[in-house]
Amino acid sequence: MIIPKEPKLTKEQFEEVVSIVEEYGCRVQPIEGHHRTIYAVLGDERETIMVTRILGLDYIDRFDAVDTPFKLMDIKSELAHHKIKIGNIILGEAPFIIAGHCTIDPKNPNLFIESAHAMKEAGAAAIRGGVWKPRTMPYAFQGDDASMKILIESKEQTGLPVDTEVMDEHQLSIAVEAGVDILQIGARNALNYSLLKKVGQETADKQIAVLLKRSMGMGPVNEFIAASEYIAAGGNPDVMLCPRGTSPTMDGYRNYPDECITPLLKEKTWAPVIVDPSHSVGRAKYVPSAAMAAMAYGADGVIVESHCDPKKGIGDDPKQAITPDVLKKLIQDIHQIWEIRKHYKKELPVTV
Repeated sequence: MIIPKEPKLTKEQFEEVVSIVEEYGCRVQPIEGHHRTIYAVLGDERETIMVTRILGLDYIDRFDAVDTPFKLMDIKSELAHHKIKIGNIILGEAPFIIAGHCTIDPKNPNLFIESAHAMKEAGAAAIRGGVWKPRTMPYAFQGDDASMKILIESKEQTGLPVDTEVMDEHQLSIAVEAGVDILQIGARNALNYSLLKKVGQETADKQIAVLLKRSMGMGPVNEFIAASEYIAAGGNPDVMLCPRGTSPTMDGYRNYPDECITPLLKEKTWAPVIVDPSHSVGRAKYVPSAAMAAMAYGADGVIVESHCDPKKGIGDDPKQAITPDVLKKLIQDIHQIWEIRKHYKKELPVTV
């Protein structure tokens, strides 16, 4: 990983670095942060002569070799200093709460707009809304391109960032062009490496964050982090990891709650963790407890399904969505847990 002396290499400097690196069968991927750009060398960056030549350039500060499978997302990488800002919140400095409909009903746009305003009033930092939805059966409602206009209208009216899931390059293109702030990669596509690479490439330098959900059948924690590496290696370091329940299911819950992996993730990666309790437990009455548990485990925020009138919702909203009143109380509780965590962080001894 190459760190220049200035915030960014000039065009001529970048071309010189690339010409050196390519001689050794590697390539350079710029990773643009809010304050500086670093340059990841993808390939066998341990080639001594290559490293020596790059360090000999007077505009290079240092060359850090990262001895880990995920060179960008590792907690020891230079990106550990990277901050993700969405709306008015820098993740990690305050709880980040995303809330809204599972699915936007294109036949009833005012219902989503009403909910968006209710989410803002409740204290949410971003609005979620499913423009397109993966469905187990092909006959179920799959979403509608036209719903993107409704999502963006909610952004314009509330001033809050918006989140939606994309499942293919067509949807990705529409979402990026429309100005979506958070692109969600769902559990079914969590290991779709070609899509993850494309998302990283298409969102690089565009101030669009990516919320990567954990696959229902995903195994080791390293596999989850490695999937996020595809997005960062594509050029976008604004990646959040989202535990959302796994298989096999637990009796009474939709999936097997996995918010407990948050500390394991934070030992290995700098990426913020945003837990989805709605899909984890699958019932509105369990969501507040699951969300608070996620925060107690150290999550940076949660993404919850919320609806001003759940029984009128489509998709999962009738059974999973909490009302704005419940959301408001939950957000207050989350802030209290956040303050308790800050206290314990000060009191606990430093471990190595």
